[in-house]
Amino acid sequence: MLRAEIAADTPLGRDTKAIIAAGGLVSDDIINSIVENRLSQPDCREGFMLDGYPRTLQQAEFLDATLARHGMPAPVVVHLDVQTDVLVSRIVCRRQCAGCGAMYNILSKRPKSPGRCDGCRGALTVRHDDREEVIRERLRAYDAQTRPVLAHYYNGHYCHVEGDRSPVYIFEAITHYLETLLPVAVGATVR
Repeated sequence: MLRAEIAADTPLGRDTKAIIAAGGLVSDDIINSIVENRLSQPDCREGFMLDGYPRTLQQAEFLDATLARHGMPAPVVVHLDVQTDVLVSRIVCRRQCAGCGAMYNILSKRPKSPGRCDGCRGALTVRHDDREEVIRERLRAYDAQTRPVLAHYYNGHYCHVEGDRSPVYIFEAITHYLETLLPVAVGATVR
């Protein structure tokens, strides 16, 4: 949602771009407004996934109130827990196609030709916010601001997954949790 605002070059997008480039986190008021607007869209009525939100206790409380206002159930929280050095290593190795936006990783999802997108052959670039100093600053902010969010949701629908494991392990752990939880949480049948 933030990147869409940046791409649209709105005043909010320009402010957001400057904050992200400096390694900061967008203010609660800005992100809450963006999230509330997005959740009011028709495609969110049957459910949605948020990645990286809520980041602060205020955002978590805002999300809880917004979901209640929209008659939606309490959130299911999946915490992918990864050590700092592993995260930094993964992110600094990301590359994005300047043409089509496809994502690569020079360690785990390499392009067929170095520096070129497999699809459109566009140049692969490092996103401005994928620099090590920016990532480490974001992780410091995470420790200070986001750990309380985990405590907020811990007694609810909370799933802790070791995120430094294989993608297959992570997928299976999350799927198992959701298959166990969802019929109880929302009265659904998982097939």
